[in-house]
Amino acid sequence: MENMLEKIEATASFIKKRIEQNYSCGIILGSGLGNLSQEIDVHLQLPYEEIPNFPVSTVQGHSGALIFGELGGKNVIAMSGRFHYYEGYSMQEVVFPVRVMKALGVSHLFVSNASGGMNENFEVGDLMIIRDHIYLQPEHPLRGRNENSLGPRFPNMSEPYNREMIRMALDIALENDIKCHTGVYVGVQGPTFETPAEYKMYFLIGGDAVGMSTTPEVVVAKHGGMEVFAISVISDMGYPPEKADDVSHEFVLEKAKAAEPSMRKIIVELLKKI
Repeated sequence: MENMLEKIEATASFIKKRIEQNYSCGIILGSGLGNLSQEIDVHLQLPYEEIPNFPVSTVQGHSGALIFGELGGKNVIAMSGRFHYYEGYSMQEVVFPVRVMKALGVSHLFVSNASGGMNENFEVGDLMIIRDHIYLQPEHPLRGRNENSLGPRFPNMSEPYNREMIRMALDIALENDIKCHTGVYVGVQGPTFETPAEYKMYFLIGGDAVGMSTTPEVVVAKHGGMEVFAISVISDMGYPPEKADDVSHEFVLEKAKAAEPSMRKIIVELLKKI
């Protein structure tokens, strides 16, 4: 953990020397959703390979840069491309950018992803605001000795996603005629898409959508005291069986891209309200 603290401090110090403003909001752009970065009035853009201790995204649909700028009247730090455990990174590497955001003063984290739907009321292209999650990743980002300067040993997860932000986002969706649900996100390792039996199991334990990201970043954000808002594009349906799609990564990217304007609208308007 001491080495991790040193890396966080070194990376934050490197970035602080290059920015002239404070940034209170962080955004993680998920699969096929990178075009939101084009809405940002950019102050500075740092490719991941130029940032000390940062991994580099290897997945199609995820570029690799940390963007500093203004969006919705707020100064934001946007991750254009995220990291996944299935890529071979350690869980500490996956969540490292969130730790750095916290060190830079970020208090509110916005997370987006594409996920497989398991609720019969969902359709491909719908949006789902995450109200809770089920953590099924094989490794936990807080495993090991706790560093109190980063957060408590046993973080309270009774409200992982800020309820007031969820309420405001639903109002925004209603005002703009955007089809939007709330639901429970199941976070798994991947990289295989789920089998029919797995989709059914995740539904039976309380899930509305399943994906391969988000839960580790959210856990670390809450550990650090951030307020979190997360939203999924339902990019395919896996359950019930009669609605299941023949899914591929290209299919997911296509559907996520089509839904991006609606997600962008919600995030930008929500930034204006917080």
